[in-house]
Amino acid sequence: MSEINDEGLSAKLKQLIETIDVAKMMTAPFTDSIKELLSVSAASFNSDEASVLVRDGREGDLRFLTAIGKVADQLFGVTIPAGKGIAGFVLSSGQPMAITDVGEDSSFYAEIDRHTGFSTQTILATPLRYNGEAIGVLEYVNRRGLPPFEPFTPAEMDSAAIYADAIAAMVNAYESAKLFSDLSEKVLTGDGADLASVRDWIAGLRDSAENRERLELAALIRVVAARGDAERRLCRELLESILRFSEGKNDTSFLNY
Repeated sequence: MSEINDEGLSAKLKQLIETIDVAKMMTAPFTDSIKELLSVSAASFNSDEASVLVRDGREGDLRFLTAIGKVADQLFGVTIPAGKGIAGFVLSSGQPMAITDVGEDSSFYAEIDRHTGFSTQTILATPLRYNGEAIGVLEYVNRRGLPPFEPFTPAEMDSAAIYADAIAAMVNAYESAKLFSDLSEKVLTGDGADLASVRDWIAGLRDSAENRERLELAALIRVVAARGDAERRLCRELLESILRFSEGKNDTSFLNY
């Protein structure tokens, strides 16, 4: 079966696929925004090394979602086991920490430094909370320049908490979009002989010029709407005007000849 014969099912699948693909497109802007805010906040603490870790599974493991600094590329996707390290303590306790010398702290998880070759000496870590729930940890490591590094201060811990609130909101949005996309993708591309033709149909649909154009329009709408209240209102008014025109056109029979 190379095509879906039921028109109603075909239309519903197309809508679902478009929604999934838009969700996928949104994850990249979210991570870019998180990384940009991470850079801005780290600079305010005179640091070039920072990372965002998110909960990974029910056990409380932490996974590096994004990072900046010398070994940022090596951190992506790396997992810290539940309860391990300063980040694990911050997640479980919900309390921020500022460590002057990690070598004197028994909770420090040295495996990450062994993996990357980096030398962590000072850390400021604060929880990422969304709707009262800890969903990850924000970390700043070392200062610019040469060791020994100046310790992070209580005032900076307060400032980090403000950045953490903004980053947590973006992390939640990213995780929601990714979860929806991943779960829906599994439903559409699950194993089974009957689904082989469905997968081929989906691939053909996604490769079509029509689908690419729809995704581009969705991306343009998102960019315009994100520029401010005035732009968002204008975007909405234009879309509603186009919709009214389209509905009026369909209701006028002579235009269909």
